[in-house]
Amino acid sequence: MNVFRLAVCALLCLLLGSDLLASSHREAPLIANDPLADNTDVYAFRSPDNPNTITIIANYIPAELPHGGPNYYTFGENIRYEIHIDNDAGMPGDEIIYRFTFQKVNEDPTTFFNIRLGQQNLKTTYTMERSMDGGATFQAIVTGGVVPPNDIGPRSIESGVGLGATYASLMSEAITQTPDGEQVFCGPVDDPFFVDLGGIFDLGNAPRQNGPSRDGLGEFNVHTIAIQVPIEMLLKDGAPDTPANILDPNYVIGVWASASRPAVRTLGMMGEAPEDSGDWIQVSRLGMPLTNEVVIPIGMKDYWNSLTPYEEITDTILDQFFYNPELALYMDDDQFGPAVPAFAPLRIQRNSLQRFDFGNGQDGLFSIKGTAAVAGTALDDQVFGELLLPGPGLPRSVDLWPIFHTGVPNVVPYQLATGKEGNPLAEGKPFINNFLPNGGDMLRLNMAVPVTDRASADFSPMGIVAAAVAGLTDPTYNGSADLEFIPNMDGFPNGRRLEDDVTRIELQAVAGVALAAIGLWYDDYTAGDPNPVTDDLLGVLTYSTGVEENDKPFTNSFPYLAAPWRGTETDQ
Repeated sequence: MNVFRLAVCALLCLLLGSDLLASSHREAPLIANDPLADNTDVYAFRSPDNPNTITIIANYIPAELPHGGPNYYTFGENIRYEIHIDNDAGMPGDEIIYRFTFQKVNEDPTTFFNIRLGQQNLKTTYTMERSMDGGATFQAIVTGGVVPPNDIGPRSIESGVGLGATYASLMSEAITQTPDGEQVFCGPVDDPFFVDLGGIFDLGNAPRQNGPSRDGLGEFNVHTIAIQVPIEMLLKDGAPDTPANILDPNYVIGVWASASRPAVRTLGMMGEAPEDSGDWIQVSRLGMPLTNEVVIPIGMKDYWNSLTPYEEITDTILDQFFYNPELALYMDDDQFGPAVPAFAPLRIQRNSLQRFDFGNGQDGLFSIKGTAAVAGTALDDQVFGELLLPGPGLPRSVDLWPIFHTGVPNVVPYQLATGKEGNPLAEGKPFINNFLPNGGDMLRLNMAVPVTDRASADFSPMGIVAAAVAGLTDPTYNGSADLEFIPNMDGFPNGRRLEDDVTRIELQAVAGVALAAIGLWYDDYTAGDPNPVTDDLLGVLTYSTGVEENDKPFTNSFPYLAAPWRGTETDQ
């Protein structure tokens, strides 16, 4: 290796420092230049056709054009793709880690085609390792795992001058069963995230006010790592084999994904491949959807990605963006709401019936901190410390911050208003418990919650929002404050199903829908009215971004994702 080149490379790394760190759907400045290591989405849900298992999906490489030849996207070499699982709040850090590394080979370097005469260029295989001790040791579980090629077109896939196969068979044959009961699939798929990126980033023009909304990820592909794991393998030590109830706290897990690269890359000359060396550095991470995309401002995105969730939970710099989210400014007519007409149905409780103001810079529930009203509740410093009421001027510390940072406990006041008889701080109807407070941004899932049948008329992509509405208004559920399964309690943000409309749910959450669910009603509510669904609340509940479903239907069996778009069949 040329000594001068090595010295220059090392100097650049020292100058850049933590600026090498970044993440997701091109939303952070630095990772946008490294798409092979860019997390796009994470999903975790109880498998609908195999409810004794959990399916976890981590997607990478945003906005893949299906016809993006001649060098089609695939997983990168010299990258560690990892799925992290936290199952024990009493233990710092991850308990389980799945690590994937990929190898590529050109089977016929004499052609410019990606597939020809049964051979593939960029033929990709993988090794899957598993750690059950937080990363101290890893065991290889799958070696030589097959990654299907991109679906280039019918001549490349079906014909005799190509692979002579069907794409469905290539995907099916790539599913690997491990000796411990896991299923694994790695390969290209249709991007399952649906959102009007064009409208959202046009200063909040969603739904579009001047034309039809459009799925900005429609007809684009991603590369997925999907694993299906028996619930018993994901339980913390000492957890009962059978949950005590459908909200058993012993069954809560936190899931996040990352990608890491060696710290030093030395570029080769005369067509030589780069040389990578040094410590592994996390360059991308993702847990909850849209955190770094629309909550963290541009100037802090790379810093956010430099932290693990366990470092983030102790960070006080980033908390401010959840306590006083920028998006709330555009839902508040007392601030900048009129400037974003698309958000008109979304409201912020500025002066609710209980006289609590949740506008940015206001005190929210802080005025009752330390009073008898919060004694014994989650807002009591003796219960969870100062996590939820850390100070004045931080109104969303009681809803947005825990949704993204700790999960929600089945503790007063975080229960449905059903049964509270008008007092939001009273005991109500339990409907969520995915509390895991030892890490920051992760996708948290209570594995004890039953599956909502995807074919049921009750199934809704609105997840917990739909469950809360049913628990408050449906006579089947609102006649009692007892714990019972309400459809869609297994939906986002209790985990994340492929069908969940997370953009809409998160915008509704910023508008305070979770506060309303526990009985902190909107400003137009009349005290004593048995119907809490006022015009303001109805506007929030019926709000839509204009894009409510994926561009392809999902499948009924693992890995549940739709096949990738074919390079010869898109309009992009």
